[in-house]
Amino acid sequence: MAIYRFRKEELEGQLNRNALWAIVYGDMMSYLMILFLLMLSWTLSKQVKDPNKMKVEEAYAKVIRVFGGEIPKEMAEKAKERDLNKLFSEKLQEDVEKGEFGSNASVIVGEKRITLNLGEGVLFDSGKAELKPDAVPMLERLVSGVVSRKNQIRVEGHTDDRPIRGGSYKSNWELSMARAYTVLGQLQAAGVEPQRLSGVGYGEYRPVADNRTPEGRAQNRRIEISLLREEGE
Repeated sequence: MAIYRFRKEELEGQLNRNALWAIVYGDMMSYLMILFLLMLSWTLSKQVKDPNKMKVEEAYAKVIRVFGGEIPKEMAEKAKERDLNKLFSEKLQEDVEKGEFGSNASVIVGEKRITLNLGEGVLFDSGKAELKPDAVPMLERLVSGVVSRKNQIRVEGHTDDRPIRGGSYKSNWELSMARAYTVLGQLQAAGVEPQRLSGVGYGEYRPVADNRTPEGRAQNRRIEISLLREEGE
């Protein structure tokens, strides 16, 4: 009986043809795994609350981008807004480090807001609620970075706990509210829509430092201007 001997090339070809099903099967399993990952990410993005929700949505968007999918419009808009917020906070921090907002300024970046903290003497003289001449260009510089945005802007006035004696204002509460109102008016005059603006005076009741020391009182006398994140407040 004759024995047919496969040549090496024929044998490899035969084996490859028989293994085609495994390639198709492997591709199908890969696509199913991707589908389930997308479904899981989407479900988590709907259920998880802030601040973890943003991280889940970002991970979900990355998975979609890797595999060439289309990101939902709402999620894409939120991602774009987060990118703009990040650029804004970085630029604001850079300006603060350059001294563009005076020597007593700082930036606080939180989950719900990006805050420019303007300390003692940056915008107002002691006991006054009228802007200092060099305060106007500072606020105009801030407005240039937010005027094209849609985020709400909140202005907070704060003082130390030393009682006011004489002058135009009867209490620290009244002074802090007057200062917040003055800043709001300047922001509006510089081009921010009034619908985006809100303000409040906290007086001495939201200290960030100990009022028993001069350094602590100086930190408590401040104006905070916050760009509220769309996902937050």
